[in-house]
Amino acid sequence: MENVHFHRKWHPARSAGHRCLARGLSDIAAMGGDPLACFLSLAVPPELPQRWIDEFLRGFLDLARRFKAPLAGGDTSTAQQITADILLLGTVPSNKAVLRSGARPGDQIFVTGKLGGSAAVLKRLYAGEKVGSGAARSHFYPEPRLEAARRLRQAELAHAMIDLSDGLSVDLAHICQESRVSALIEASAIPVASGGTLDLALHGGEDYELLFTARHGAKMPGRIAGVPITLIGKIESRSSGRLPVQIRDKQGHIKTLEARGWQHFGKNITSR
Repeated sequence: MENVHFHRKWHPARSAGHRCLARGLSDIAAMGGDPLACFLSLAVPPELPQRWIDEFLRGFLDLARRFKAPLAGGDTSTAQQITADILLLGTVPSNKAVLRSGARPGDQIFVTGKLGGSAAVLKRLYAGEKVGSGAARSHFYPEPRLEAARRLRQAELAHAMIDLSDGLSVDLAHICQESRVSALIEASAIPVASGGTLDLALHGGEDYELLFTARHGAKMPGRIAGVPITLIGKIESRSSGRLPVQIRDKQGHIKTLEARGWQHFGKNITSR
């Protein structure tokens, strides 16, 4: 939605189209799946220039072709602001989908890539800075981690997985809730993107990296499909009355990690 997920004054139309599809592709990746087809319903103001629509579709379709997710249908309408509804269909071998509910006590917690970069760009944009899409590609043109996720599923390395669209603090809490476990992560281990901060890496969201758990002692490569893999913590049993996620700071103190990322019906640290 315009002024929620993108702003016309900041995001080129091609970026908006790319980001729209990347969100859905990242959800398919989070289950270790392969995209099959996509559907797009697009509502736009009557006065919107045709050139904007053409560029939006160019960004959308370029990404669709790359990941073999053909546009199979949808609808168009008018609206007061641009609204794009995206539906992705994907496939995964029977009983092989990687769910949020598979984390087990003793598992190690990993992330792909680096975190906080997209939120750092958004923060600069809100501060009035001009940020070119070429210099901040991870925000304007995020890369869904489909190949890395597919290899994790094929190697049966990942017990549970989720994409980091809403922020590490929120998305790790989702895994803990679905798996009925708790987690302890190390602040010093979080891979912070250039220009980002630990706070943005924990809570910023829109990184579209993967967060997954794997058996303790599993032979985890340092990179998968060219993407760095970082160990950030461990899964523990859920203690009575204990909140699901804790973090050990750089001074060695353990405290509860509040879920402060993007929550669609909650209080958020940034507008998206």
